[in-house]
Amino acid sequence: MGDVAMNQPVHTTSTLDGLSNVLTRFADGVRAAADLVREEGGSGVAGSFEIDLAPPPVDAALEEFYEPSAMSARRLGDYREHRLVLLDLMGNPMTRTTKTIASLSMIARAVNHIRNTGERVLVLTPTSGNKGTALRDAVGRALDLGLVSEDELRIVTALPQRSLTKARTSRLAATAQRCRKNPIVLQRCERPDEVKSFAQAFVRDQGAEVFGRTGFRLWNSLNLDNYRVADSVRAFTEHVLLPPVAEAGQRVHAHAVSSAYGLLGYHLGRRVLEGGRYHPTDVPVGRHPQFFIVQQLATPDMVLSLTKGSFSRENIPAYRYLPTTGLHHQETDPSFPFATHSLTESVDPTFYTSRPATSEAFNGIVAEHGGGGIVVSLHECLTRYPLVRALLADSGVALPEDPREVREWSLVKVFTGVMLAADRGLLPAGAEVVVHGSGFYSDLNLPPAPAPSLVHSDDAAEFGRAVWSAATA
Repeated sequence: MGDVAMNQPVHTTSTLDGLSNVLTRFADGVRAAADLVREEGGSGVAGSFEIDLAPPPVDAALEEFYEPSAMSARRLGDYREHRLVLLDLMGNPMTRTTKTIASLSMIARAVNHIRNTGERVLVLTPTSGNKGTALRDAVGRALDLGLVSEDELRIVTALPQRSLTKARTSRLAATAQRCRKNPIVLQRCERPDEVKSFAQAFVRDQGAEVFGRTGFRLWNSLNLDNYRVADSVRAFTEHVLLPPVAEAGQRVHAHAVSSAYGLLGYHLGRRVLEGGRYHPTDVPVGRHPQFFIVQQLATPDMVLSLTKGSFSRENIPAYRYLPTTGLHHQETDPSFPFATHSLTESVDPTFYTSRPATSEAFNGIVAEHGGGGIVVSLHECLTRYPLVRALLADSGVALPEDPREVREWSLVKVFTGVMLAADRGLLPAGAEVVVHGSGFYSDLNLPPAPAPSLVHSDDAAEFGRAVWSAATA
């Protein structure tokens, strides 16, 4: 029952091609991406405080600040008929997540705003984990390098309480004073993505008062453009490190996603290259790849929208529970797990967004360039885990022998999804698959946040008090 290729050999011949400091190297490309977004009106929220999308000019201090923004393309070998390439976005050991690049870009812009206006900035970021970890690292890095002072730049991270395992340590946990000024608020809420509503409501209702009394501008950082402008460097990195493809369907970009910010950023970078706004090399751009997304049963909305035309969970295939396995099974729809412990299973709380606003734009890109998606289960991830670990063994990414040590599952999820898609014929025949390695960590290589960094909140009033406390500490 289910997929039959569990013994399919994985041939690994890993080589490494990397770029250090891509935000410095591709600064002109990021600026061109920001210009294109502004020309088209962007996606900011009317009436909210926003910081100019354009990155500041790179000087020696900013170049040092951008240092963790590394990327590499690692050729892993073949699975079935597909050559696999890991686009490693986890180069910052302080975050081990792709969110590093956008976070460094955003905090550089915040520093520039502070210097140009004299206003103070308090970043307020609702997150399921990784966005907050990366932004906290970027804020701490700016403070440690002396780009701004602790009284000019602070951050409050709003994390759903059920995502406690995603809260990681950072430079901001170094002292009790930094913890008070830069707390992680563990918010009790019915749905994980309600932390976005808590943050939006506080900025709307009390942002002006906070500014008037403390001088801090509240910057709700979730505007899509903050991420897709910075993530344009994915396309520039591919253009430099990988040869172009001439035919449609020759290359597929695979990504474990919640809202697909990263792939939308890549697409923006492609538009910059294809429109001749930026030329990092003289090599032709080649054909736009197909996109392939990987999700989980708790939040399968982008796959549902892409494959069924609706977010409705009624389109999830019918499962039958088998007492002999203790699992729910189906084999009618190859885009959904053939076996799962639960029909509402969350492999990783990082992937917490339901009905993402990005889905329509993403579907349009797939309609033009091709692609697809798959939903994976924890059972499938655990079953494939030894193969994924072996595949990555020579790539510089060392998964623990015991999968129970994994705290960030996106890397395992995307490789599981790619293998299952290859087994089920969901990928173009013979296509090279560029796998976006967007995150992996355990407690050993990225320790949990210490208790003094955490503030517990049960309702909107307590959330508000936590923000006020940070602004006045």
